[in-house]
This record gives sequence, structure tokens and C-alpha cells, in this order.
Amino acid sequence: MTFRIKPAMLKIAAAAWLLGATGAMADTTLEFTQWWEPELPAGSLRKIMDDFEAANPGIKVTLVSGPYATTRDQISVGAATGTLSDVVGLDGAWVNNLNAQNALADMNPMMDASGFDKTQVADIIKVDGKALMFPVASFVYPVFVNLDLAAQAGVTKLPSTRAEFLEAAKKMTHADKNQYGWVLPLSLQTPSGVQNDMMSWVWASGQSMMADGKPALEGKPVVDMLTFVKSLNDAGTISPGIATKTEQEKVEEFVNDRVGMMIDSLAHVNLIRKRNPKLNFDVIPVPVVENYSGKRGLPYASWGIGISAGSKHQEEAWKLVQYLMSEKVNAKLVSLANAFPGNVNAKPDFVTSDKAFGKAFEIFKTGYLANEFTGLPVAEDLMTQFDVQAQKMLAGEQSPEQAAGNAQKGWMAKF
Repeated sequence: MTFRIKPAMLKIAAAAWLLGATGAMADTTLEFTQWWEPELPAGSLRKIMDDFEAANPGIKVTLVSGPYATTRDQISVGAATGTLSDVVGLDGAWVNNLNAQNALADMNPMMDASGFDKTQVADIIKVDGKALMFPVASFVYPVFVNLDLAAQAGVTKLPSTRAEFLEAAKKMTHADKNQYGWVLPLSLQTPSGVQNDMMSWVWASGQSMMADGKPALEGKPVVDMLTFVKSLNDAGTISPGIATKTEQEKVEEFVNDRVGMMIDSLAHVNLIRKRNPKLNFDVIPVPVVENYSGKRGLPYASWGIGISAGSKHQEEAWKLVQYLMSEKVNAKLVSLANAFPGNVNAKPDFVTSDKAFGKAFEIFKTGYLANEFTGLPVAEDLMTQFDVQAQKMLAGEQSPEQAAGNAQKGWMAKF
């Protein structure tokens, strides 16, 4: 018997094939590189991406996650080779360099085309008029104190001034037990220690490393900071390995009861709790110079977000950026991260956050955010140059004044 295919059946089969092919073509996979996932509660960022996918059928998101330093290197390589992910997590210090490589897309046309309300975002990081980054979440950098080590050392009052910090660091140092009062990461591979762990002392006292838009490293504020850091090192209170230590290693030392105090991002609260649930710690403002009574500058860094200039899916990438900057989603994300929101209308759930966040929020309300590296040209190069001079000072090869002077010469060449 001969089986004859009817024309109607052919039409149905063709329509089914076409529908399947069209659906397959409509699926877009966005690659999103960031360091946020390891610092958030397990599975929480993936859940937000799943919710985005449900709200945007046909768009999938692949998370490319790693530690901060690894992510920075990956983004640098991606920018240089034209293989940058569609959506990228950004540090404000990277933006100038990435712009010089034409690696980031200008989001101004995307905002205009979509009717995006610019007044809802806390800040837009621009270079040459191009909108390159939104801060999704901002984190202050207080001092974390191991309360058990402090109590064992007889530190009954947490330090508020530099002199009190030095005394507390001395008491908490027991080199024979591999236990130190403070930790300073100055790895040249990740020179952000200059920003977070050194200049933070300057900003805390309402001071500046700049004057009239130019470097002022030879001024009293920076020289005094270097002198103070040198005094901590001369007293043996800083854990060994300063020149090669990374931020990740700094946190590990604190988590494992090897250092009593560290300046660190509030973003690491979740990580610290996960690594050592029994760790008894508190957060305090970065101590200030004697007799300072003004508002304290709070070192901060942001989880920024941008879009690759080379992405073939910029329209879909912009949808993800808008989603993360929307009021409800942003509130959810920063509540999970213990951060301050990038959407000014977002209201994080402080009640359900870690108690350290509540303390940091109180610190935030009495101070102001300060980070003079954000937006500077070749910010990481500037940090590296200062890092080199600080290391020479700590090695006894030059004085604080010489370190500041040599760094000033290097910085001026970049301005």
C-alpha cells in the first residue's frame, strides 16, 4: 500500500519546523562576568538571573564568576583581545583604562531609546561624556575587629584614633603564635591595597591626596599616613608577607584568627560568616588623627556594571542592566550583599541583614563616602606606583617623605 502525504500535513510540518527554528534563533545567551557570586549567599545571584530569564523569555544568562583579582585579570584580557563578556562587573578604578581600549559601550543611547529614568540611579560613571558604568551596590570599608582576640589582649575600648589603633595592634600581636594586630596587602598584582588599606586613613580624617585636581602626595595628610603605617610595621604589628599579600589572603588571615584587625569591604561579611561561623567580630570606623572631630570619610568601592562594546547582544544586555538597577531587584540584591543601593528608591531590608550591616549603616549616616581613585586616569597604574614606593619605605630603603616624593613624580607624569 502506498502512503501518500497530504499537502495539509506538509504545511503543518513546515510550520512546526519554522517555529522551532525561529525559537532557537530567538534564544540569546548573555555572558556576565563578575566577582559578586562568590561574595553573595550561595545560589542567590543565580536565583536573580533565573527570575530575569523568566521575565525575559528567549534570554539566558551564563554567570562567569571568580574572586575579585581573577575577575579583574579576566576582564583586562577580554578587553585587550576583544573577547569581553556581554555584561561585565566593574570597579570604578578600571573604567578609564577600559574606555581607552574602547572596550565598554556608551549606555547613553540605550537610556534614551528605552526612556530610562536617570534620576533613579545613585551615580553614572562617565568618561568623555560616555555613560560607562552604573554602581549597582556600594560597600563601605570599615575596620573589622576580632573581638575575642581583642579581649584576650586586654583591649577593652575599640580604637577611635590612630594612636589607639597602634596600641591595640601592639597588644594583639603575638608573633610566636603567628598572630598579628593588622594586615596590609600590597601585592603589585592587585594594588587596590593602596586605595583600601592605606589612603583610607587619609580620607577617614576628612583629608585628601589631591589638590585642585592634581596629586598632592607630598602634603602633610599623605606623609603622615605613611609615617603611621611605618610605625605599625616598625612595631612588628603587621602580618608578614606584605609585598605579595592579596586582599583574598588578607580576609583568610582574619577568618582564621591570625590577625586582630583589618580594613575590608562590607561585601565580605557573608564570606566571613561562611568561612568561620563562630568568628566573633565587630566593625568600627577607620580611626582618625588626634583631635579630629569632623565627619569621617568612609572608604568605599562599588559593584559596577557595564556592557561590552563588542557584544553582539547589546539590546539584551541592556535589559539585564535595567533589571538589576530596577527598584525592587536592586533592593533585593543589596540586602543580600549588605550594601548600599545603586537605585536611590531601593529600600534594602536591613532587619534581615547581618548585624554588622546595621552597625556599618550607622557609621555611614555619620560620615560620607570617599574614594578619590574613582574616575582618575589609569587609576590602577597610580596605585601600583604608590605601592612600589610604600614597599621600599617598609623595607627601610627610604623615608615616608621620600616615598611620597617619588610617588608624586610618577603620578604627575600621568596627569
